[in-house]
Amino acid sequence: MVEGDLHCLNAGSPTRFATPHSRATEQDLYTLPCESYLYIEGTFSVDGAAAEGDAQAAFVDRAHLVNNCVAFLFDELRYEFNGVEIDRSRNVGVTSTLKNHVSLTHARSNILLSAGWSLTGTFGPGDFNLCVPLGMLLGFCEDYRRVVINAWHELVLIRTLNDSNCVVLSGDRHGVWIDLHKVQWSMPHVYLNEINKLRLLRTLESGRFLSMAFHSWDLYEFPLLQSTTAHSWAVKAATQLEKPRYVIFALQTGRRNAATRDASLFDACDLSNVKLFLNSTFYP
Repeated sequence: MVEGDLHCLNAGSPTRFATPHSRATEQDLYTLPCESYLYIEGTFSVDGAAAEGDAQAAFVDRAHLVNNCVAFLFDELRYEFNGVEIDRSRNVGVTSTLKNHVSLTHARSNILLSAGWSLTGTFGPGDFNLCVPLGMLLGFCEDYRRVVINAWHELVLIRTLNDSNCVVLSGDRHGVWIDLHKVQWSMPHVYLNEINKLRLLRTLESGRFLSMAFHSWDLYEFPLLQSTTAHSWAVKAATQLEKPRYVIFALQTGRRNAATRDASLFDACDLSNVKLFLNSTFYP
C-alpha cells in the first residue's frame, strides 16, 4: 500500500449509506471496510428539564446513555456489496453488546470510550459525538481484514421506534428523546503501487472465486419462558457451511423498552445449571 485516505459518506436517505455508483465502475477503487466507522452527532434530552428547576436538574444528572448506546439506536444493520447482502445484524444493541463483552480486552475497552463503550455510564444529557468502528457492530467488518476491489458498498441502518433502550432514568415521570444531527460512514480508500495493483487486476480477470470468510452474528430470543424449573430450547438447525461455531447465552428480565432499567445489562435470574448441545457436542 502506497497511501490511504478517508471518504465520508452521508446518508442518501435517513438510514442508507452508499459509495457513489459512478465509482463502482472505476478500476482504482480499493476500500478497507474493516477500518470503516460511523460518526454520529446528536443530542440527548430529558423532557421538562427547564420547567421544574433544581429538582429536575438533579433528576437529569442521574440520567445517562447506556453502554454501547449507538448500537441501541438501531433495530437492524445491513451491509451490501453491489446490491447483494453480505452481513446483517438484528437487535443490534443486544447482539453487539453480548459479543463485545466476551471479546474486548480491557485496553481495547478503554480505547472505545469514544465509541460509547462505557461500563460506568458517563454520558449524561446534552450534545454528544461518537466514532463507532463498524467491527463493533458487524462480524464481516471485524473478521475480513483485506482490501475490497471495485465494489459498490451500501450500509442500511433501521432506526428504533423509541429511545427507551438507549437511556437509563431514575424515574418514569419524564420522557426522553435522542435527536441525531449527523450520521456519517467513513470508509478508508487505499492506493496501491503498480506491481500490487496489476497483480490484483489479473486475479479479477482470471474469473476465479475469492473466499471472504467471516463470522456472522445471529441473535435468537425466547421472550416468553414457561413457569417451570426446567426448559429445553431447540434454537437452530443449519447446513454444514453455516453451522454455529460459538454460542453466548444471556438472560434479561424487564429491561426492554423500560427507560428506568439498563438494557445493556443482563440478569442471573437464579439460574443454577445450563447444558448446551452444539454440533453434536455438549457443554459443559
